[in-house]
Amino acid sequence: MEIPNAWAPLLVSAVRDAVLYQENLLKSETLKNRSDYEEHHLQLTQFLEFLKDEYKTIEVEAGISLDELL
Repeated sequence: MEIPNAWAPLLVSAVRDAVLYQENLLKSETLKNRSDYEEHHLQLTQFLEFLKDEYKTIEVEAGISLDELL
């Protein structure tokens, strides 16, 4: 799959936001089946690390540095 460089910052920030949301959800006491959410959080964090590595290769073309983005 090809992601346009212009959309790459949006993708990274969206996944980062999803990771943060899941972290806060895991702190909630309303979850019934915590293990499902823990697995989802783990997959999201792994995906974010993958995206960050990929983003570094197109950082210049995307127009915003990873440090600024995160």
